[in-house]
Amino acid sequence: MKNPFKSIRIFWGETLGELKKASWPTQAELKDSTIVVIIGIIILGAFISIVDFSLFQVVDLVCSWVRHSLAG
Repeated sequence: MKNPFKSIRIFWGETLGELKKASWPTQAELKDSTIVVIIGIIILGAFISIVDFSLFQVVDLVCSWVRHSLAG
């Protein structure tokens, strides 16, 4: 029977080896990337809010036209 702890130990060692090979961003690069992501989220959130509000108004207008045409 194979020892599961040996497999875990091998996996952990390989994982640590790969993490040491990786290139990590500097603090300045990380800060700049974070700012870009936050600005992107704000822009996307504003766009989605405007589109949602606009579509709601259009659907409400069409529904009111239908209600008036059926009532009259």
